[in-house]
Amino acid sequence: MPEHRCGQVAKTVFIITYGRSGSTLLQNMLNALPGCVLRGENANLLAPLVRAWHGLQQSEQAASMRARGAPSGPHQPWYGYEAIEADRFGQALADSFLRTVLRPEPDTRVLGFKEIRWHEDPALFEPMLAFLQRYMPDAHFVFNTRDHAEVRNSGWWRNMGRAAVLEQLESAEALYSRWQAAHPHSCLAMHYNDYAKDPEAWRPLFAFLDETFDPELVEAVLGRKLLHMKWQKPAQKP
Repeated sequence: MPEHRCGQVAKTVFIITYGRSGSTLLQNMLNALPGCVLRGENANLLAPLVRAWHGLQQSEQAASMRARGAPSGPHQPWYGYEAIEADRFGQALADSFLRTVLRPEPDTRVLGFKEIRWHEDPALFEPMLAFLQRYMPDAHFVFNTRDHAEVRNSGWWRNMGRAAVLEQLESAEALYSRWQAAHPHSCLAMHYNDYAKDPEAWRPLFAFLDETFDPELVEAVLGRKLLHMKWQKPAQKP
């Protein structure tokens, strides 16, 4: 396994979810913990990085060139390609992502981000999480879901047909379930309808991250109103 190089960041946390799932509340709760920096969405910036790493890792061209037993020469079209090390490339991408995208602060000990676009390329879902698990320090995954009827009635989902919404949500959650089943020790499932109003429902998250449960902190975060994406029906004309 490659060695992690990320200063004093001891743990990384990634919220895996879809849009309008209540994940911003989850993000706010994590950011209330001392030394925790949980960034917001980044338009799935990780995807092209992982696609490049995964392509190199799975490259038949590189494997074929290595199988010849002799390095390529400067006269050949793929000169030097077989010598590229996928692990070194992956670690360099991860280190750059940490430094320039997640940007830990001087006292950051837990770092991560939330994203709602993980499921957009199902074939890339497992490679993305495998990349994070391999190259990020002590990676933890929090899978966040919400009642499908509530999601359908929220935000941009309202503009989609019911069947299309359900298909997308069920497909996303199937991806989540498969990864959780294969990696139970680094995963936690959270459900918005459980924790939105019940402070005790946050205990598993604190335990998962080895944090001391703080009911007063939880109450304070739950009492803070979220003002983003206040989708309302247009006012009726008199």
